[in-house]
Amino acid sequence: MTTEQKVREALRKVIDPEVGINVVDMGMIREVIVEGEAVEVKMVLTAPGCPLASYLVEQVKRAAEGVPEVKEAKVTLLPERWDPSWMKR
Repeated sequence: MTTEQKVREALRKVIDPEVGINVVDMGMIREVIVEGEAVEVKMVLTAPGCPLASYLVEQVKRAAEGVPEVKEAKVTLLPERWDPSWMKR
């Protein structure tokens, strides 16, 4: 069974190229929902209109689908603004 923790660990491999920090530690991953073999990752971008949005979404999707128990991953971009206080120090 897939756990949220396994998915989050896989997402740590996705680095925001503009900042050089992974999307989990940046606080961009707001929620991971696991339903059987399907996963939905809800995330925000660091800036509205981020030119790397499609790249980051694809990388997050691939990383989540790289977890052995995951057959399908969906990434949902949330409309909320990213807040620097969400970063892990």
